[in-house]
Amino acid sequence: MSKPVRLLVSVGEPAGIGPDICLALAEHALPFPPVLIGDMGCLRRRAVNLGYPVVLEAWKPDTPWPLTPKGRLAVLDVPLAEPCRAGKLDPRNSAAVLRSLDHAIALLQADLADALVTAPVHKGIINDAGFPFSGHTEYLAERCGAERVVMLLAGRGLRVALATTHLPLSAVPAAITPGTLEHTLRLLEHGLRQDFAIDDPRILVAGLNPHAGEGGHLGREDVDIIVPVVERLRREGLRVSGPWPADTLFTPRMLEDADAVLAMYHDQGLPVLKYHAFGEAVNITIGLPVVRTSVDHGTALDLAGTGRAIPYSLLHAVGAAAEIVRNRQRT
Repeated sequence: MSKPVRLLVSVGEPAGIGPDICLALAEHALPFPPVLIGDMGCLRRRAVNLGYPVVLEAWKPDTPWPLTPKGRLAVLDVPLAEPCRAGKLDPRNSAAVLRSLDHAIALLQADLADALVTAPVHKGIINDAGFPFSGHTEYLAERCGAERVVMLLAGRGLRVALATTHLPLSAVPAAITPGTLEHTLRLLEHGLRQDFAIDDPRILVAGLNPHAGEGGHLGREDVDIIVPVVERLRREGLRVSGPWPADTLFTPRMLEDADAVLAMYHDQGLPVLKYHAFGEAVNITIGLPVVRTSVDHGTALDLAGTGRAIPYSLLHAVGAAAEIVRNRQRT
């Protein structure tokens, strides 16, 4: 019998729906019960407020991995600086949010866990607290020493990766260089093989400009940067094509045989993916030395503590993390 997959789930911003959806995991008979990383007191108070009959058990890394049954959850306690109120952000608690991620990274690097699933954080309040933070993806890459990673969202058969992540739109063109684009495509192709067990992945590359630049009349980036990179990788045998006009790329005919789409920037690709599979999609970081997945949504402060938060994306993220661990173990 194969050993269990050891999953960590960081609770994220405590004032948001992270505690709500994490507690909801206890309602499901998961094949690989996770360990939550967050403030035990916050989780207990939120469970009482929501009327969740969940039993929370403290866990420490120097003890055996907990195999909690349905109705119970193990928690690695990372205390907040101040008591948390649902829907009310407090910058004094941002350090504990980041500390939870640091604990998770340490456990993964010490081979005391196999994967990290992250509930949403609030980028604004972390920055307000004085910590430069552009997102989980960038933070984990820096902490893990990954030179470059790729953000990919997957749901209902569609996979969309990003050439750039959390950048102002005005900064996107300068960030797309031959070197960064080639590295991204190589990482994406390798990730599709390693994490999704796709033997010969086909990747469609979106153009940056309208109509993929219209032969250079609507911008030169497509002609001068994307085309040469795609042609060079094709000569090596990678099944990449493009640049394709983004306004027709996400049509059923184009996507029929594609394993992934590489969009040039955040709001070029993710609105399509989220329209297609919001609430069921999973955010996956390709290129990390550890496995990390996440939900496809934010902190939803207005829903925190109301009982209306839906945990489906988190459930899919937990399942995807376990599947990626298994796929990596086979390679």
